[in-house]
Parts: sequence; structure tokens; C-alpha cells
Amino acid sequence: MKPISQAQIAGPGLAAVEVVAGDEKTAAAAAQAVCALWWSSGPSQPWHVPGEPGVRMRFYVDIRRAPDGTPTT
Repeated sequence: MKPISQAQIAGPGLAAVEVVAGDEKTAAAAAQAVCALWWSSGPSQPWHVPGEPGVRMRFYVDIRRAPDGTPTT
């Protein structure tokens, strides 16, 4: 997985979220639950960090927008 770039979190309301879970099914469910709250990139493919437990997924959210992209404020 590539490092998070400044452009991906450059403004207020933008965030990078990384989910770590014991298995892919749990990680995907958690990522989908969070992505359902705000406009998001959707979760990445799962990956493992050698020597660390669990599986990881990353996604980006804009908390200023609803899941359909409409402004929340």
C-alpha cells in the first residue's frame, strides 16, 4: 500500500481511514459501514503487513458530503 499523500487529506473535512481487523470479511464490513456515512473512495483491496496480525483496508472520506456526494452543510 502506498503512503498517504498530502493531496489526499489536503483540506478540512478530508480524511484517510485505515481499518485493521482479524479477517477480510470483518475488515470489509467495517469499511462499508464507515463508507456509508460519507462520500468515500470505497475500500482498497485488503493487504497484510508482514509480522503484524490482521488484514488492513484503507479508504478516503469527505465528511462534508453525504454518500451520494451532496453537501451535508
